[in-house]
Amino acid sequence: MDVRLQFLKEHNKLALIACIEIVLMSMGNTKYHVVIAKLHAYNLTMRDSYTNLEELKSILKEVYVFEYDQVISDIKIQLGDLAEEKDIVEFFKVMEN
Repeated sequence: MDVRLQFLKEHNKLALIACIEIVLMSMGNTKYHVVIAKLHAYNLTMRDSYTNLEELKSILKEVYVFEYDQVISDIKIQLGDLAEEKDIVEFFKVMEN
């Protein structure tokens, strides 16, 4: 993989993680901290969750039971055009199934 492509993938990953955190924090600090605590129980950070999507999905569904679909939708909106990037599309495929 060339350096430019690797840089873009890392940039997309960081943007996605930032958007996830923004959306979760906007929905309330208490639930955001519950998500972080549950990630830590898996020995993960929010940054690690990009490569552990099933765990992130499970945690988000557990914490945001009735709001899960809204969380995913808000993340997509927050990302804007970046949501159409190949590696980001893969994230939404996992999260929306």
